[in-house]
Amino acid sequence: MPVKSKHIPRATIQRLAVYLQVLEALKSEETEVVSSEALARACDVNPSQIRKDLAYFGEFGVRGVGYYVSKLIHSIKVSLGTDRIWRTALIGVGNLGRSLLRYQGFPKRGFQIVAAFDCDPFKIGETISGLEVMCPRRMKENVKDLRIEIGIITTPTDRTQRAANYLVESNIHCILNFSAARIHVPDHVFVEYVDFFHHLYALTFKLNTGAMQRPATFSKN
Repeated sequence: MPVKSKHIPRATIQRLAVYLQVLEALKSEETEVVSSEALARACDVNPSQIRKDLAYFGEFGVRGVGYYVSKLIHSIKVSLGTDRIWRTALIGVGNLGRSLLRYQGFPKRGFQIVAAFDCDPFKIGETISGLEVMCPRRMKENVKDLRIEIGIITTPTDRTQRAANYLVESNIHCILNFSAARIHVPDHVFVEYVDFFHHLYALTFKLNTGAMQRPATFSKN
């Protein structure tokens, strides 16, 4: 679906990903049409929010009917750019890196890890999920040959900036960083951070301030 505005809130993009996940679950259940109210409940938002988010890209839904699931899935994928496969490289083959390499959900979401890198000489040459772990010094040539567009960093914090430097020098403009370290990159390089503790801190804050209803305590008697 064509984008009507270049100034789309970050929260809208994040909600689109949620809508897509819910819609794909509905499709797997062979649901063909979903009402805006039912979709809103499943996504934990209100119907007007869904309409507002989708309005950035066009007009969707049929009055009195709802949304056609398959059509809306396709439209959201086009808007997010996941109607194609994005070839990705991972740098840092520790426990987290290995788990991501073995995760089967990437291709289903439009991503494929096609190369793995690590500076540990004991890991270089090892094969994980069909990929040979390579030295980062070989990254530039492989990024070009394998047409890699996105880099994923899963290194220890003291090696994160060096990993980012390798990616930038290899002409990678999009980086997903799982490390707790913040990295410095040129302005034309986009970085997203994944930090589980941000979510844990949000949960503990809500518990600590009483914002969440505490679970009932049941007696054994």
